[in-house]
Amino acid sequence: MIVLAFVLSLVLLLITTLHVYWGIGGIWPGRDAASCARAVVGFRGVDEMPAPFACFAVAACLGLATLWPMALEGVFATPFPKPGLAAASLLIALVFLGRGIAGFTPWWRRLAPEQPFARLDVSYYSPLCLLIGAGFAILAITGFSA
Repeated sequence: MIVLAFVLSLVLLLITTLHVYWGIGGIWPGRDAASCARAVVGFRGVDEMPAPFACFAVAACLGLATLWPMALEGVFATPFPKPGLAAASLLIALVFLGRGIAGFTPWWRRLAPEQPFARLDVSYYSPLCLLIGAGFAILAITGFSA
């Protein structure tokens, strides 16, 4: 499970870095703030990126989630007992699984119809969330049984 923990942490670190980049004004994968927002936010009528505070808040949550697989696998010392880490991993899994599932629902598509977000969401963002959620669920289950 250590390989899964490292892969999860690496993927989450990359996503965290993207959110920090957007928080400091980055516009990739767009050409400007409006095209970036349509690619990564996707809400109806969006024409600017979220405020830096919002980007940094998401980055902080993702950064914490980045550490969780490593803590659960005992890569570094933590004051939290393993069952507590496993329970939190299960909650993190539910968040990612919920976001992944939501991306395939008509409700979400009505909420976030902008292109290219809608296409990227179905092709990449939602499947990635499902994979991350599954990874956390696997780590949580193995953490409870260890």
